[in-house]
Amino acid sequence: MSAIPPPDRNLTLVSSEPHALEIVAPARIALLVEDVGVRKCALPLMQTLTLAVLAGAFIALGAMFYTVTITGSELGFGPTRLIGGLAFSLGLVLVVVGGAELFTGNSLIVMAWADGHVASGRVLRNWALVYLGNLAGALGMVVLVHLAGTMSIGAASVGATAKAIAEAKVTLTPLEGFVRGILCNLLVCLAIWMCFAAHSVPGKVVAIVFPISAFVALGFEHSVANMYLIPIGALQNGSTIGVADFLANLLPVTAGNIFGGGVLVALVYWLVYLRNAAHPRGEGR
Repeated sequence: MSAIPPPDRNLTLVSSEPHALEIVAPARIALLVEDVGVRKCALPLMQTLTLAVLAGAFIALGAMFYTVTITGSELGFGPTRLIGGLAFSLGLVLVVVGGAELFTGNSLIVMAWADGHVASGRVLRNWALVYLGNLAGALGMVVLVHLAGTMSIGAASVGATAKAIAEAKVTLTPLEGFVRGILCNLLVCLAIWMCFAAHSVPGKVVAIVFPISAFVALGFEHSVANMYLIPIGALQNGSTIGVADFLANLLPVTAGNIFGGGVLVALVYWLVYLRNAAHPRGEGR
């Protein structure tokens, strides 16, 4: 098979031919993802933090919807997981369409780093700020949902579901958490990647729903979702989950998310489409 030629940096988004299908080629998506990564790393501190808090809250909303949707389901294991995944997709739809900074999706900044457009320090700064903002947003929603009494609806069955979800997460071994984190963010970052090919809100929603439903149905681990799901479960009656349990899940899952999105998506696509492209124009590493 012949080598894939480097992308033309002057490539247009769509064909200029009349009535042509508006298709964004993967090579063009790579350039778009790279340019977005550069812009993300250049955002001011307060804008980055504010958008990150929003993303944490948005993912928490999706996790709330997931928890309520699967509570009391009699559809069977597989169908219940599927409808739960469809509900959870709300979170990433809000992030992408509403506009917010999500740590797992920002693993794609690795593409701009690999091409020399942003320095390592700028990437780490973005990840640290976004991670902290996501945590604040998720924990803020834990407080609001707890105060709203949402966990008591359905004769407290929603709270029981939240507790069971959290307990299942904190019993994972570090290796299981790491690998499930890899697989999760592989799908999350592919969802975001495909959003760059969509030219409408419905198109972006479709691009998001199938990968996100898959990772939820398959039981993979998303660090930002767990920032909500574990604390809210820990607040339910009878829970023995502590801060140490929370961190024991969050740390390996976070590492897996970085590897899944940063290496298996961003770095792989960089090798395929951008490695032999024009000389980098950025800061260096």
